[in-house]
Amino acid sequence: MVRDPFASESTPSAAEICAALDDPDCREIIQNLEEPMTASELTKRCEIPQSTLYRKLELLTEATLLEESTEIRQDGHHASKYSIAFDEISLGLDENQSLSVQIERPARTADERLADLWSEVRKET
Repeated sequence: MVRDPFASESTPSAAEICAALDDPDCREIIQNLEEPMTASELTKRCEIPQSTLYRKLELLTEATLLEESTEIRQDGHHASKYSIAFDEISLGLDENQSLSVQIERPARTADERLADLWSEVRKET
């Protein structure tokens, strides 16, 4: 399943964000994602066992800190690619003294915005 944090209707809770960022493996993944990479590429770069890596990628995508997309390959063996989906994360206290979270996302290119628009049109038809 490909997940797009830019199209997400809901923001994850502060607890979900903090749990993902508190995990040393998750932080290592984020530090090594200089460009979109597959799980196999990340396993080699991070030296995290593949089964552990998939759990950490799931945690990061659920927290909308990573964007998952599909790399289409000629041989038909498509792969998920992961990229960082935030520029800045801010935690604060709201009026009820509860933690609130705000995630600043990178700017989308015109091509990405157009692809999002067509995705929404397809959903409606």
